[in-house]
Amino acid sequence: MASDAPVTIADLFDQATVVLRAAGVVKPRREANRIWAWLTRTSPGDSYLGRERGASLDAVPAFRDAVARRAAGEPIAYVLGRTGFRNLELLSDRRALIPRPETEGLVDIALELTGTGRVLDIGTGTGCLALALAQEGRFGLVIGVDVSADALRLAGENARATGLAAHFVRSDCGAGLGSGRFTLLVTNPPYLTEAEYRRLDDSVKAWEPRLALASGADGMDATRRIFEQGRELLIPGGWIAMELDSTRSAVAASLADAAGWTDINVRDDLFGRPRYLTARRGMHQ
Repeated sequence: MASDAPVTIADLFDQATVVLRAAGVVKPRREANRIWAWLTRTSPGDSYLGRERGASLDAVPAFRDAVARRAAGEPIAYVLGRTGFRNLELLSDRRALIPRPETEGLVDIALELTGTGRVLDIGTGTGCLALALAQEGRFGLVIGVDVSADALRLAGENARATGLAAHFVRSDCGAGLGSGRFTLLVTNPPYLTEAEYRRLDDSVKAWEPRLALASGADGMDATRRIFEQGRELLIPGGWIAMELDSTRSAVAASLADAAGWTDINVRDDLFGRPRYLTARRGMHQ
């Protein structure tokens, strides 16, 4: 990019668009606008409408740095340091997987099952599921667990930033939390096979944590463990709501059945893909 400061914001956008397009960014002008809006604490709409104004010289170096990071392949959520999830704006960085739009649908399904009681979120990452349920439900207790200390620190920062009453604990699949405590278990576990992980685009593989993506030779290691151990964490009649790899939804349902879950149901996402599984701990188990 040119070393002289541009005269207008539009000039700045033009320069950034050239850099981002050359790097293969799909919507380079939109992303340039998002970066400028984030730096100047304006909305993308206001930023675009005001593009003929002179650019604030104080923001130009940081803008160029952010554009360079995005051009180097860093995900936009990490460049901006935040991402949207339902009604929340969450801090986002390399400590945890970036929340995907598909995961937002899991919140709706969980709230259909129950909006009260005690919730456990296994593999909480940014804390997105736990925090959304704390905001939208009427739960007496919301706990998110993760094996990653880094992810838990990020989730804790998001809890403090949002002011929501969710608690985050280091635990492997809920170990140490006691049995029969929770009404609802939610989870978006890693579900890629090792081969799928190796084939991932560098825009994901080079930035997001492997722990949150890959799950053994068949992609089902984490899912299998959650089905085997998670039932004991729930009260009789308690529910699990899990996000799935849509290509292995039938396998996941079979694993749930083998592990003793009842009322097993696979639900489609907005694109008609079998994305979510719900199941129940039996009343007399």
